[in-house]
Amino acid sequence: MIDVADVWKSFDAGKIAVLKGVSMEVARGELLALCGTSGCGKSTLLSLIAGLESLDRGHIRIDGRERITEKEKVALLRKEVGFIFQLHHLMPDLTLEENCLVPVIAVGGNMAAARKRMRDLADQTGVAHRLDRSVRELSGGERQRGALVRALMNDPHILLADEPTGALDEENREIVFSLLLDLVRSGGKTLVMATHDKEMAQRCDRVLHMRDGRILPA
Repeated sequence: MIDVADVWKSFDAGKIAVLKGVSMEVARGELLALCGTSGCGKSTLLSLIAGLESLDRGHIRIDGRERITEKEKVALLRKEVGFIFQLHHLMPDLTLEENCLVPVIAVGGNMAAARKRMRDLADQTGVAHRLDRSVRELSGGERQRGALVRALMNDPHILLADEPTGALDEENREIVFSLLLDLVRSGGKTLVMATHDKEMAQRCDRVLHMRDGRILPA
């Protein structure tokens, strides 16, 4: 499903090397955890897979296809990939419902079907009663569960999660992570999750460890 081959990425005109020849494959339906300390390159790798950043050299193929143009990258992110950030990135002046519908509006989707899907996902994640509330009125756990709903609105094949529970307390961390696993597995989706939490990583199908921009040998 995801093929990363000899990927290099640097910033500041090449002065800061972040990824140094990363290669990995992720099977369709697999739940993969990327582990490593802050700054090892996990988040950058997820951004490259999603098309949020451009790589310096190497190849990333999604379902056998490599994105070349910016239009292809935007289409990938909107339709095929869902992204959950450590900080929810919901728009604070909108209601939770409005935030969740943004991805559907971006692709010109059917709004009636989208609202039904949103209500179903909101029921599963326990935020249905908060859909009409401003993001500013939601707790941290509710915001992150709302972000999970938003990421799944276009029914993407792939879900990328960057420390999805890192900003939550212990109780909400377990709630959100369990919901994430249940929704991914029940939907037959592929998950790549960056985390420094070893216990959460072990609940995935496979764990890869990163250090200094490289994936360590198993």
